[in-house]
Amino acid sequence: MTRIFSGVKPTGHLTLGNYLGAVRRWADVDQHRADALFCIVDLHALTVERDPGRVRRLSRQAATLLLASGIDPKLCTVFVQSHVDEHARLSYLLECVASDGEMRRMIQYKEKAAVERGRGGSVRLSLLTYPVLMAADILAYGTDEVPVGDDQTQHVELARDLAVRFNQP
Repeated sequence: MTRIFSGVKPTGHLTLGNYLGAVRRWADVDQHRADALFCIVDLHALTVERDPGRVRRLSRQAATLLLASGIDPKLCTVFVQSHVDEHARLSYLLECVASDGEMRRMIQYKEKAAVERGRGGSVRLSLLTYPVLMAADILAYGTDEVPVGDDQTQHVELARDLAVRFNQP
């Protein structure tokens, strides 16, 4: 059976765009045709300045909204990323085979770092290593499919590259 992994970042309130773009498909299609894992990727939310209490509240809200949208925990798995220690552990191991240049070439890093610098803020190291954490999310579960937007394609390709490199003798 195909395994799907997808997540939602609790950085704000889920919108109609989130529902139409991803959540509706998860509820209507993905949870019925595959071994589906839907994750609240709260560790990813920490890449920019955030109030930890707000992230916890939004994580609970996101989980509640996923369930309210029709995602059935009897058919699939719904969980919060930070509640599974293996995400952070595998991320560290994958960072050991990732390079600084590879991370700095990531388009999302360049764009988000420019915004942070433009605001006069500093850029968190977690923003740079975000794609490695995403790779850990994908690889920890032996994922076959990762439904993502075009802005995340580069990160999925990195996951493949890091897995190959990590497993080479």
